Amino acid sequence: MKLHEPVPGGPCWAELGTSDLEAARRFYTALFGWRPETDSRQQAGGYTIARLGDAAVAALTPLYQPAQPVAWNVSFAVRDADTAVRQVAAAGGTVLQEPTDVFDSGRFAVAADPGGAVFQMWQGRSFPGAGLFNAPGALGWVELLTREPDLAADFYTTVFGWTVSASDRYPQWGIAGADFGGMVTMDDKFPHEVPAHWLPYFAVEDVDTAAADTTDGGGTVLMEPTSPPDGPRIAVLRDPQGAMFGVYRA
Repeated sequence: MKLHEPVPGGPCWAELGTSDLEAARRFYTALFGWRPETDSRQQAGGYTIARLGDAAVAALTPLYQPAQPVAWNVSFAVRDADTAVRQVAAAGGTVLQEPTDVFDSGRFAVAADPGGAVFQMWQGRSFPGAGLFNAPGALGWVELLTREPDLAADFYTTVFGWTVSASDRYPQWGIAGADFGGMVTMDDKFPHEVPAHWLPYFAVEDVDTAAADTTDGGGTVLMEPTSPPDGPRIAVLRDPQGAMFGVYRA
């Protein structure tokens, strides 16, 4: 990812909603070396920030609603969450949660694009987002998997002003040409029940070791470590509770 700090329109945070917070803490601490810190305030509902050194890099949370899936969620920075949700609706997306204040940290909203992929929007105040990108254990890439690539390109370029590289194999999202993510068209190889979704990729020193550690920790390797043309070595993994995420060699 060519972005190294939260900027308007760019990915700024990754957040796991999990059915077993304590198990997730153990798994990701062993895998990435994170230091989880749970907010002790009752209103925070168990919200846990993972750190590398002093830098916040991701969050782990309990499931707050019965229908909420176990999944990683990607947040994009916006200047104004209320304006952003209006732009989402006007561009054909669906607002799933109206803008809400989170203490003095910021204001967030949840939406889905026209293809059904859910994402979050974050208007930072005292907390702008992740304090570290592109380093082992930190977020370094985000990927949209969708069955509606043309709709997705129109939607995200309209809402966030992203650039899209012209590629039939793997279009890449960017801000003023600074790429931060890509798009995969979900074909017949993807089971019908798998919805469109955003997949965060975390940097690691060794992809093969991360895949082996995932299996040892009770997770699953969904895509074996591979080295795509013109790209770093990658793998797609699933944690023991079922949340999917990617890793790549930093």
